[in-house]
Amino acid sequence: MARISRFPILSHLHGGPNQHILLFRRGKLRRSGRGLDFWFSPMTSSIAEVPCDDRDQPFLFHGRSRDFQDVAVQGTITYRVADPEALASRFDFTVDPRTGVHTQTPLERISELFSRLAQQLAIEHLNSHALRELLAEGLDTIRARVHGGLVADPGLVAMGLEVVSVRVASLAPKPEIEKALQAPTREAIQQASDEAVFQRRALAVEKERAIAENELHNRIELARREQELIAQQGRNRQREAADEAEADRIRAEADAARRRVDSHARAEAIQAVETARVAAERDRMEIYRGLPPAALWGLSARELAGNLKRIDHLNLGGDAMTPLLTQWLQSSSRYFESTQRGDGPSHAAPDAQRAPS
Repeated sequence: MARISRFPILSHLHGGPNQHILLFRRGKLRRSGRGLDFWFSPMTSSIAEVPCDDRDQPFLFHGRSRDFQDVAVQGTITYRVADPEALASRFDFTVDPRTGVHTQTPLERISELFSRLAQQLAIEHLNSHALRELLAEGLDTIRARVHGGLVADPGLVAMGLEVVSVRVASLAPKPEIEKALQAPTREAIQQASDEAVFQRRALAVEKERAIAENELHNRIELARREQELIAQQGRNRQREAADEAEADRIRAEADAARRRVDSHARAEAIQAVETARVAAERDRMEIYRGLPPAALWGLSARELAGNLKRIDHLNLGGDAMTPLLTQWLQSSSRYFESTQRGDGPSHAAPDAQRAPS
């Protein structure tokens, strides 16, 4: 919007670079151009301001396809003023000389014009195609149709308007129709998802089975190794028992050999002692062979007394003493007689002398 400065008699207008200013005085065009800066008399001048920048006009309308389905089209049209003087001759762009504001609404009328033209072109395209065709072709087809129709429209060219671009943001049927159309794809996606879940679960089950088999194989291997360990321990115990038995056998043989040697030694010692004892006994018996019975009785009594540790009572009656004394006296008489004659054994004297004792 141009900036107008008011003074008592004249006013000053300062236009922007995107504003085409037209100054009329007494019904004639005096000045025309962008960014003008001039003085004017509000009483005798009329000013029109045409914006020359690009402007966007959004649109949203509903139409029917060839198969009678409601379709909503939404987009934006970008346009600009190519011939400001021609457009000013078709629309009223007069501004208030005091405030610089348009006295009418030309831009709203131009926007409505573009919306109606775009709606007409889009509906024609919708009516000539089925819904599935429209959705399959996408947005580019309808955008090209609307853009081409606007560019080729002779009325817009005569007005001095130029279409810069057309953008179609969406082409959508009713929600229930859209949902129905999406159902097969949604079902296919859901089926693919279910298949993926099934495959994932099957893979998980397969992995779990592989893990279980691996654990089972490990347990079998551990059991086999444990069995081998038990068998080896049994063999080791058998070997230890055999070694201990062999050691016991060797010790037993050594003990038996030692006992045999000891037995032989003791037997030989006993044999030697007994042989010596028998020889001594034989010699003694040879000595006692010629003694009279009374002397033998005396020696027997002395031997018995020597072997007894203690004698508590000794009872000698007349029946026992009379024969013994008689025999002793007779033996003593014979001994003395023989000694006097010299024919008795000389070695018997000591024993005869010891006998009475």
